[in-house]
Amino acid sequence: MTSIGGAASSGMVDWNLAVATATRLMRPGPDVSRDEARAVVAELRRHARSAEEHVRGFTNLGTPETHDTPLLVVDRPGWVRANVAGFRELLKPLLDKMQERRGTSPGNVMMGAVGGKVTGVELGMLLSFLASRVLGQYETFAPATRDLPAGANGGGRLLLVAPNIVHVERELDVEPHDFRLWVTLHEETHRTQFTAVPWLRDHLEGEIQAFLAETDVDPTTVLERVREAAQSLVGGRPEGEEDDEGRSLVEIVQTPAQREILGRLTAVMSLLEGHADYVMDGVGPEVVPSVAEIREKFQQRRAKGASRLDMALRKLLGLDAKLRQYRDGERFVRAVVDEVGMEGFNRVWTSPNTLPTKAEIGKPADWITRVHRKPEA
Repeated sequence: MTSIGGAASSGMVDWNLAVATATRLMRPGPDVSRDEARAVVAELRRHARSAEEHVRGFTNLGTPETHDTPLLVVDRPGWVRANVAGFRELLKPLLDKMQERRGTSPGNVMMGAVGGKVTGVELGMLLSFLASRVLGQYETFAPATRDLPAGANGGGRLLLVAPNIVHVERELDVEPHDFRLWVTLHEETHRTQFTAVPWLRDHLEGEIQAFLAETDVDPTTVLERVREAAQSLVGGRPEGEEDDEGRSLVEIVQTPAQREILGRLTAVMSLLEGHADYVMDGVGPEVVPSVAEIREKFQQRRAKGASRLDMALRKLLGLDAKLRQYRDGERFVRAVVDEVGMEGFNRVWTSPNTLPTKAEIGKPADWITRVHRKPEA
């Protein structure tokens, strides 16, 4: 197994243990022969190239020269390694602060090592759950390594998780070639968003770092707040406390300042996910013959739910909120494009100031009024 950095096994999180745990616990992929696997990988690469042209033509965003980030067709362990590398990069400032607060006495160092292993196992368990569900991802923040190359101008790489794509196309009983192109259209839209809008990555990273900077860096306090949040989710909330039903663990463990930042992040993620869904549906009828059947079956799969454990984990991780982001964001994009056209919509990418607020995602007319209002004479 490739080590995730030289200091991966020290500090607040044992990152290598997270990878090992996720790899050990994740579900096996679909049964495919070696030749079939090679054919799937080759086809996904071809579809990614054609999807790039379709997305660029439909959105009027980017040029071939800006599209400098690599495409990686990965298996489930490869997806885990890429995401652990991204988490490690994003969380480093926070974990360094927590490590500094804990101190360097022998007892604290020993407790830190034990805590890092526990956290590594817990993170690995969550990643093992997610690793069989993600079809693709534009991985934005992790630095380039020999095994995980990234773009020359600020990082980034497109991941397509081949076994998961094969699993879902079989589960839905849809035409495999159409489904693979349909998936790549969505993920290529994310790559186009970040490569055509140079400030977007830094803006998101700045918001996330501001969010983390507001986190209480005392490990005991953080763990206690997480424990209280988890109790509220399973009905163990002390009598008289505010009802947090329907909120994820991520949403509950917030300061007021973090809630403001989370609102802005939610708006951006709704925009990005909704835009990708809108583009996928806009391009699909022209290039994916069975797109109507795929969309209907895929939506039914989203709405059908899963086992009780699966639903509990979705709530805990805030994945239900992600599904709302697809829906709300797509409605926002559609309403704006219908009103002011694609070029008018693309003003959203001008600067952080032209991004929609969380309220504007639900009221597209307010965004149009703010961004497209005529200057006063």
